[in-house]
Amino acid sequence: MANFGGHAIPGSFFLFYGFWLTVKHILHHYWRTNQPKGRQVKPPFLKKMEYFEGGLQIFASFVGMMVEQFVVDGPHAHLYDASTQSWVKLMNWQHCTMYLFFGISGIALVISTSSKLVPVGVDRLALSLALFVEGFLFYYHVHSRPPLDAHIHSLLLVAVFGGSASTMLEVFMRDNIILELLGACLFILQGSWFYQIGFVLYPLRGPQWDLEQHANIMFVTMCFCWHLAVALLLVASTSCVVWFTVNRFGKKGRDIEIGMRKTLSESNSQKALLEESEEE
Repeated sequence: MANFGGHAIPGSFFLFYGFWLTVKHILHHYWRTNQPKGRQVKPPFLKKMEYFEGGLQIFASFVGMMVEQFVVDGPHAHLYDASTQSWVKLMNWQHCTMYLFFGISGIALVISTSSKLVPVGVDRLALSLALFVEGFLFYYHVHSRPPLDAHIHSLLLVAVFGGSASTMLEVFMRDNIILELLGACLFILQGSWFYQIGFVLYPLRGPQWDLEQHANIMFVTMCFCWHLAVALLLVASTSCVVWFTVNRFGKKGRDIEIGMRKTLSESNSQKALLEESEEE
């Protein structure tokens, strides 16, 4: 991650994942609110979304681990160098550990979707644990760095640990749309903040940031609040668009179904009348 691209790639994934969760949770909430009480079986398209999400987590985690290990200056699966008596590329190993737990989260999601033997909430528990591990490693990731560098990474922990806590609550409070959208919002916040870290530490153009100046620390703290406001706005607007779109098409589908039933009943009644007239 020691360049702009290294922050943009995970940032893009978290942004996509946040929008994905927003759409998925709104669709699921729409389905729940339109089902009779007691019906808990998910429709096939929601299950396919869960399989896609779990598969994407597993694939992205595997690719991330391979890239961290086997880039040109990577550790190439060597953790300790006995000749120099030193650890080998611990930054890369920490990133691999983060990816590992997100991969475990993907596996838990696929298994819990495919099998009824898995206790309810295991998928949320695994995702919460993955976020906790990410934050836990990041906390010890930035020690002995310049003040602005350490501060801008510490702000990321707000989104990471906040997401871990909200996802853990989903284990015990299932199908709570507020908690679900909060988790999606914090994923978007995390993704956009990865981009902000990249722009501050590795600017694509313009002067370098003074990593020792206190005014810069004050600005990025305020900027984090702006990112949070934009994330809330994006989740709210995306939710409204998905809800009204599904509601509109859902009404059209119900109208077509009602029309087909009316047409069928009318044709059946006409057929019955013809049969009676023929008998007479």
